[in-house]
Amino acid sequence: MIRFIAPALLGPLLAPLLVAPAAAQRADRATPGWVRVRLETADGPMVIALAAKKAPATTANFLRYVDDGRFDGISLYRTAKNKRDPRYGFIQGGIRTDARRFLDTIPHESTKKTGIKHLDMTISMARMGPPGSANGNFFISVGALPSMDWSPSNPGYAAFGRIVSGQATVRRILAEPVGGQMRGTLMLRPVRVNRAVRLDGKPQPTGRPRPWLIERRREG
Repeated sequence: MIRFIAPALLGPLLAPLLVAPAAAQRADRATPGWVRVRLETADGPMVIALAAKKAPATTANFLRYVDDGRFDGISLYRTAKNKRDPRYGFIQGGIRTDARRFLDTIPHESTKKTGIKHLDMTISMARMGPPGSANGNFFISVGALPSMDWSPSNPGYAAFGRIVSGQATVRRILAEPVGGQMRGTLMLRPVRVNRAVRLDGKPQPTGRPRPWLIERRREG
């Protein structure tokens, strides 16, 4: 069974740690060292600036899913809220266990290596198990999550970008009701990602098969 981030990892000090990143990424134009991606969700769009220079392997992996259309039709399906203040926590989304969309796992780029901390509106990689098992699932922090950063006793998670537009959409999604499995954190109404599109640079599809599209045509 795929193991995802446990809600217990949410730190109690989220609100005081709402720190803006030092670099000034822009939603309306390219920033050197960063690549923008727009997620067009059923609840509204959001723009993500990916740290291509600081986290090259993780950024390249995310862009492969975008350029292949593997994120088109996925959902944001989980919200883990801080028990002390439910305005903070994280949203999780991606391909879940859909093997048809799966690409290879990637090396772990820890926060110690990249310097990208889990601050408010950070995007980071979820994974199936130990470091090095991440593929097509990710999460977005609402408030800072220092417990997700590297420490001598914790490999942490691979943060690789920031939400630079659509923060209100992210907060609305976090407020969605939850229940069911994964300790009651699955969204009762998952939010569909209609389309993910790269805004900077030329798309570079992998050329690998996309069986979910073939099945969709047959069903149509």
